[in-house]
Amino acid sequence: MDKLRRVAGIGAIVFGAMGVFIWMNQSPLASGPYVITGLALAAIWVNLGKDIRSYAFSLWVFSAVATSMFYPVAFDTWNGFKMTRLISPLIQIIMFGVGTQLSVADFTRAFRMPKAVIVGVVAQFLIMPLLGFSIAKMLGFEGEVAAGIVLIGSCSAGVASNVMAYIAGANVALSVTVTSFTTLLAPIMTPLAMKLLAKQYVTIEFSAMMVDILLMIITPVAAGLLVNKLAHGRAQWFDKALPVISMVSIVFIISIITASSRDKLLDVGALLIVAAVIHNGCGYLFGYWGARFMGLAEADCRVVAFEVGMQNGGMGSALAINVLKSTDAALAPAIFGPWMNISGSVLASYWRKRLPPGATGKPPEGHRGH
Repeated sequence: MDKLRRVAGIGAIVFGAMGVFIWMNQSPLASGPYVITGLALAAIWVNLGKDIRSYAFSLWVFSAVATSMFYPVAFDTWNGFKMTRLISPLIQIIMFGVGTQLSVADFTRAFRMPKAVIVGVVAQFLIMPLLGFSIAKMLGFEGEVAAGIVLIGSCSAGVASNVMAYIAGANVALSVTVTSFTTLLAPIMTPLAMKLLAKQYVTIEFSAMMVDILLMIITPVAAGLLVNKLAHGRAQWFDKALPVISMVSIVFIISIITASSRDKLLDVGALLIVAAVIHNGCGYLFGYWGARFMGLAEADCRVVAFEVGMQNGGMGSALAINVLKSTDAALAPAIFGPWMNISGSVLASYWRKRLPPGATGKPPEGHRGH
């Protein structure tokens, strides 16, 4: 395994260097195969390293984005079938996987720590939509791209926050509970935030967005929850396969969105990355210190930071395509998602070295983790 990792590392350097050389001396398009291969080998190298394995997914995303940027036609239409039509089914598969990781206890747990759950849920749906709106204004985004920034801020918390809470030695039970409740409230809160903050950019149909969230998010989560209840622990291969299927689905979704809005991304991509960093960073900051201000324990404050700072990017992408009918609006969710995974991993690793008093680093009883 060490030899394979060494070969992958050397290959990543060689192909990456060749890609840069060809880009600068011949043409960017000709460098495509080398850049893509270099990123893929870098992802393999990271995945084979125990301490940095959590960053492999982001590198696979970068490799897929590079592929869709160099060869957008490959992710546009296959034999007359428009690839954007796959986004909703893929999101449903991902959310079904989320549901299989949940149990009724994840919801009833709220009665044992109501203050922390309320702080996390309110902070999520108050801070992030307003931040998205403010950043879009501050950086001069307009139209559908601006609506996409507000949209990603208006989505429910992402399940990756549960993983980050576990790594950071935070209150994982609280993290899972807040994620569950923000997901349940999304059919109301997400359209409401969009109606209030994004109507100047695009037409917002409240009922259409609510129905789409119910069908795309709530229904598959409920189905997964039922499967978990009926077949808990009876199909371990299924439990192992779902995370892989979910990650592949996310990578494919981002590739489709990137290919569909390639020209627009070339115009605003760098500024969108800046927006992602500001939005995500302020989410962590305001979430953590808002929780501290409300008197929550350190382990709970870390949870609120992750729950507020990390949104469901897949949900935002699908809503942009299905409800707003805009691949440009889907750019912000597609870019913000990978960045949130990177920053979340860094913050969680930092906190891991500074565990709060009484932290066990264990998932809640009856919960299988993500």
